[in-house]
Amino acid sequence: MIRIEAISPKGKELGRFIDFPHDLYANDGNYVPELFIAQKDMLTPGKHPFYEHSKAQLFLTYNGDRVTGRIAAIWNRNHNEFTNRKDGFFGFFDCIDDQPTADLLIKTACDWVKEQGADTVVGPVNLSTNDTCGLLVDGFDRPPMAMMPYNAPYYEKLLLANKLVKKTDLLAYEINVSDSNDRSVRLLEVLQNRLKRSGITIRQVNMKDFKNEVRKIREVYNAAWDKNLGFVPATDSEFEYLGKDLKMIVDPKFCLVAEKDGEVIGWTLGVPDINQIQIKIKRGRLLPTGIFKLLFGKKNITRIRVLTLGVMEEYRKLGIEACLYGSIIQNTYGTKVTGGECSWMLEDNYLMNHAIEQINGKLYKRYRLYEKAL
Repeated sequence: MIRIEAISPKGKELGRFIDFPHDLYANDGNYVPELFIAQKDMLTPGKHPFYEHSKAQLFLTYNGDRVTGRIAAIWNRNHNEFTNRKDGFFGFFDCIDDQPTADLLIKTACDWVKEQGADTVVGPVNLSTNDTCGLLVDGFDRPPMAMMPYNAPYYEKLLLANKLVKKTDLLAYEINVSDSNDRSVRLLEVLQNRLKRSGITIRQVNMKDFKNEVRKIREVYNAAWDKNLGFVPATDSEFEYLGKDLKMIVDPKFCLVAEKDGEVIGWTLGVPDINQIQIKIKRGRLLPTGIFKLLFGKKNITRIRVLTLGVMEEYRKLGIEACLYGSIIQNTYGTKVTGGECSWMLEDNYLMNHAIEQINGKLYKRYRLYEKAL
């Protein structure tokens, strides 16, 4: 008999909620466990800044005493105020290959967000579009890269059976240094000199002044991405929270800012693919041995994920984007980095997608956001 229960983020059931995917994917070599401590903080009001303005309710399904699925119903007030919409969200969706179980999870999440005032549900989103989101629908042959989701192929049919329809696709491009188009690197000096004549320079992030750098980058982030589908400005505390996490893994060679007269007007962030280590950390526990795998494995990471690249609208099409990409590629030379991923890109962001394709980026994974009128 299938049953569903709302769980408290302060109870022991939160551990079962976080651990369920570890059991579900125990025999899947491409599954990467999330770090338990990070997931616990993310799902606990008072620990994560998302709950300063919004809320979520977690649910687990059971068959007897066995957990068979999980979902979070999410009410993002900031999103709805910014977009003037009434969207509810679902996220952290994981389920055995059983349609009745999936139906119960989706219906329960839809009912909950409808009670909050939603007229549409969108997902998967964990917790907002500033976090991991999308359902993997193509590219199951390899593990996900850092801060990207993963799921079994059968998830799509579970959602479609609930009359969820495609909202948009989020694309991931693979770039290998050995066969990338090095035109942007060869022209880098020319492009940089041209930008300098306009007072624009490219530099690495200053790790000794990281907190202040994060503040300046946030201003560009909120301005440069404001027309992207699903975008919600990050609050000060949300961006500081993200910056604190990223500081532990950021390599300044791949975190670059563009400045004009000392003001940040663009930036790009490439992070080491920490999933190459996390895939070896059993059930996402740092203790007793996971912490050592994390600390000593970083030097052997061979891929990076370029997860953001944005330029203020008035400075686009000047060559800044090409300089940022070219600088990242150039900075891989002489390191262990052999390539990486640019993700995620909206499928209709033709300008940026074309720029990635110009450096020989290959579309190799596709993630999908779904929606349903309530």
